[in-house]
Formats: sequence, C-alpha cells, structure tokens
Amino acid sequence: QFSKAGEEEVDHLAWTAERLQELGSRTSLLNPLWYAGAYALGAVAAKLGDEHSLGFVVETERQVEAHLNSHLDRLPAQDARSRAIVTQMRDDEIAHADAARDLGASELPAPVKVAMKAMAKLMTGTAYYL
Repeated sequence: QFSKAGEEEVDHLAWTAERLQELGSRTSLLNPLWYAGAYALGAVAAKLGDEHSLGFVVETERQVEAHLNSHLDRLPAQDARSRAIVTQMRDDEIAHADAARDLGASELPAPVKVAMKAMAKLMTGTAYYL
C-alpha cells in the first residue's frame, strides 16, 4: 500500500519539475537538503514504532494538503494544467493520510505538530528564493 504512495511521491516530484520547466522556472537549489532531512526524519519516526511513524505520515500529509490548497487558491483559474497537477497531488496526499490513519496512526503531540509546521514554513520560505 505504501509502495504505491512512494511511487506517487516520485510522480509528484517529476510533475512539479516538468511543469516548472515548462513555465521557465526550476526547482529549489535546496531540494537535496530537504530530501535528506525528510529521509532522516522518516528514519527517526520509524524507530519510534509503527503507530508513531504512521502518525508522522498523517501529519505530514495533512500539512502538505494545506500547502497544496494554498497553491490552488493562488493559481490563476486559466492555468488548468498546473491546477490539475496540484489537485491530483493534493488528492493523493489525502489518500496517503487516510491509509496511514486506517493502519493505526497515533495522534502526534501538539508540540511535534507545531515544530513540523515551523520547519515546513522555513523550507517553503527559503525554497521560494533559492
């Protein structure tokens, strides 16, 4: 079930890179750092056990869903291609969170959620410029 989610995440990265190239832009220079950080956090979450690891997945996907919704709010209505890509990505993220919840994800403590949100804000803020 999560191997399919992993494939979808790879698709999301490819779609984003392709669309940015079509629009004359590029991905962030910091992407390798973000990938390494995400891998490290995932490894730590895995050590905490399935319930906590799945809770991390749920919260990550929930925050990504909100981030993608903010993109949809800002994308021009006439940019149907970008909107379709972001909508599909958001729908996939919702499905990933639902799958993790169904498998017994625990609710993360509020301070962990706040820390994750702060880190995401730092990442998206710097990625915009770099």
